[in-house]
Amino acid sequence: MKKIFLLTTLLCAACWQADAQYVSKAWVSDQKDGTYINPVLHADYSDPDVCTAGEDFYMTASSFGCAPGLPILHSKDLVNWKYAGYALKQIEPIKFFNAPQHGKGVWAPSIRHHNREFYIYWGDPDHGIFMVKTKDPTGEWEKPILIKAGRGMIDPAPLWDEDGKVYLVHAWAGSRAALNSVITICEMNAEGTKVISDPVLVFDGNDGINHTVEGPKLYKRNGYYYIFAPAGGVATGWQLVLRSRNIYGPYEKKIVMAQGSTGINGPHQGAWVDTQTGESWFVHFQDKAMYGRVVHLNPMKWANDWPVIGEDKDGDGCGEPVTRYKKPNVGKNYPVETPADSDEFNTRQLGLQWEWHANYQDTFGYTSDLGFIRIYGHILSENFVNFWEVPNLLLQKFMAEEFTATTKLKVSATMDGQQSGLIVMGWDYCYLGVEKEGDKFILKQVTCKDAEQKTPETVTRLAELPASRKYEAGLFPNYERDIYLRVKIEKGGICHFYYSLDGKKYKAIGMPFTARQGKWIGAKVGLFSTTPYGKERGWVDADWFHIDK
Repeated sequence: MKKIFLLTTLLCAACWQADAQYVSKAWVSDQKDGTYINPVLHADYSDPDVCTAGEDFYMTASSFGCAPGLPILHSKDLVNWKYAGYALKQIEPIKFFNAPQHGKGVWAPSIRHHNREFYIYWGDPDHGIFMVKTKDPTGEWEKPILIKAGRGMIDPAPLWDEDGKVYLVHAWAGSRAALNSVITICEMNAEGTKVISDPVLVFDGNDGINHTVEGPKLYKRNGYYYIFAPAGGVATGWQLVLRSRNIYGPYEKKIVMAQGSTGINGPHQGAWVDTQTGESWFVHFQDKAMYGRVVHLNPMKWANDWPVIGEDKDGDGCGEPVTRYKKPNVGKNYPVETPADSDEFNTRQLGLQWEWHANYQDTFGYTSDLGFIRIYGHILSENFVNFWEVPNLLLQKFMAEEFTATTKLKVSATMDGQQSGLIVMGWDYCYLGVEKEGDKFILKQVTCKDAEQKTPETVTRLAELPASRKYEAGLFPNYERDIYLRVKIEKGGICHFYYSLDGKKYKAIGMPFTARQGKWIGAKVGLFSTTPYGKERGWVDADWFHIDK
């Protein structure tokens, strides 16, 4: 009888854990009193877009060259979000993105639910406009389709019209097309898998006011076609809305949200969604430098068939973003939930918070049922300069203004120069590395400024550590070092590093480092392992990775 009771208890505990909501220790938007604070996601979900499907909301965002790509997040109330999967296991073209392609790849997607299928369109500025679809956004997505090849086309969004026609709006990247600040519309086939017309210019932001207009989203309401489009620049701009009775214009224009008197810069580019109770809301980003483009939620109302986003304090039809506000009315109350950040590495599936810096390849490393994840040392190039070339950095987004990341590692090395450790990665980066040297390990701090410009690293030796153990392994003995590494991030992205040999007493070490965003992405934190050119690969086994306040 006791055995039956114990088995029942364990099964119930397992079921509870499977259904339990994850709540971050670093950032929670839901205030548990019927209100929320912005940002609802203090993490780099750049260019967010959201669609509704019944009582469910699904979000995706730009992922650029990181893989898997096109994160899928799910919510029931637009405040509490969790990871649901990825639409792209690998970025197309696969061979091109098997190496790091900083700032390239998946730009500004749009997600739509149409005829019981989910569609995501995105522009790759070097290859064209792609589409991927599925009937289950939390499951497998079909193979991506290139619906139009070319350079410079970005930020696409579809519209299925009542007459059966399908339209696609998009913007242009000046870095590839040598033109920008214009919005064009073309027609697609009924399946939304191919562009079948030439683009038609519908709005020109070269009007002395709305420069850098981009990121358009196409909607229809009360007989009006609407284009929601940010203008004025990522960090300093505003939310522009265009409307017309004709899909090809001419379009009236109106600024419907701007920074105003708030401290929320550049509030724009996102998604208009309605709840099942009839409320309108706008999900958008704010550029916060090293923290990336964090996600805000603002109320939206309609006045004379124009949207007003945020709080319109002076009645001019242009709102300001809110800091704290009443949660959306979705007919029910839902538990507090956040995307996962800590990881015990106890499952065969890589946690959804993690991305590689290029398409995953089998030799990057492996999950296991053994209680750890293994990352093998990337063999550095013969003319290695810095980590801008390393594809198997396993990283996750900064998830709050202030947080602490701690990891337990077992570093394994047979040859001198093999190293593993904890890294804060961006255009500038800094890491604590544990490198084999003879029969011992060197704990070192390595920094690099302007990595994209091929700036050499600066290396500081911090401590000599004896090997935890040694055993024979083929031609060379294998040396292992158990170590705990920690980075504490303060406001302004200031990073302080620590280490411990027993997981109890941590010693501050090295110099403070100020994190810097990457190319179109926020700074990230995570794990690495590298091996010098011409040598066999070492590796690191990560037991766990914990995020605390």
